[in-house]
Amino acid sequence: MQKTGTTGPAIPVAAIGFRPEFLDFQRGIRVGNLEDNERITRILKLELESRYQQAFVTERWGRGVHWQWIGYLLRANRTAMPISSHVSFGCSKFFIMVDTDEKVFKCGLQVERGYLKPPKEYPDCQLRSDWDWHRLLAALKPKDAMETELTRLLREGFVIQAGSWEANRAQFSKASLPSMAKLRRALDAAPEDRWAGFQLYYPMSEADVRSATGVDLVESMLAVFSEVTPAMNLCMQIRLER
Repeated sequence: MQKTGTTGPAIPVAAIGFRPEFLDFQRGIRVGNLEDNERITRILKLELESRYQQAFVTERWGRGVHWQWIGYLLRANRTAMPISSHVSFGCSKFFIMVDTDEKVFKCGLQVERGYLKPPKEYPDCQLRSDWDWHRLLAALKPKDAMETELTRLLREGFVIQAGSWEANRAQFSKASLPSMAKLRRALDAAPEDRWAGFQLYYPMSEADVRSATGVDLVESMLAVFSEVTPAMNLCMQIRLER
């Protein structure tokens, strides 16, 4: 992944204290017991807000010192949702995660479908008509803008995972470029009573992470976010412009 060469105006490069070992392939992303300039949640949020001059909301999955997944969604896009402005499930997100099962650090774009038939205790997790998921599906047309973006990114080393979060997700890469119809079928095949979604990410192995500096990694994450922004804009009501 080609880096930008600078993290932007929000945080001077010399002030960034993030370190590669904070991406722990056994436990997740370290966020606790750190100084502000070491915490990736703060670093990325400040940089995104400086870059796009928009407010972002930070979401996470995990607890304690290490989190497995961190997401950043555009607050204005959530506010614009007439039904679901009180939850973040319906919003497209930049995300980072350490997949401790696959031993891969993932960084990119996520769009969630949620449940079609949710458990009784999670009624807000049911797919609603104003979620970005519907715009994603509508964008999956042959010879259209989303196909152009996905084809470009997969050829550059990005990966798509589509379907249920729990098992049997379809995966596509440079070696298996999908048609838009095939990708749509993979998304539609997710069980109604399982959480599902779409991830477009750039993968980094543990060796890749360990061979980089903390600043290298921050710059790479921001470069990935820039690369997936055109696809993200095709899924949102509010566009991100630098």
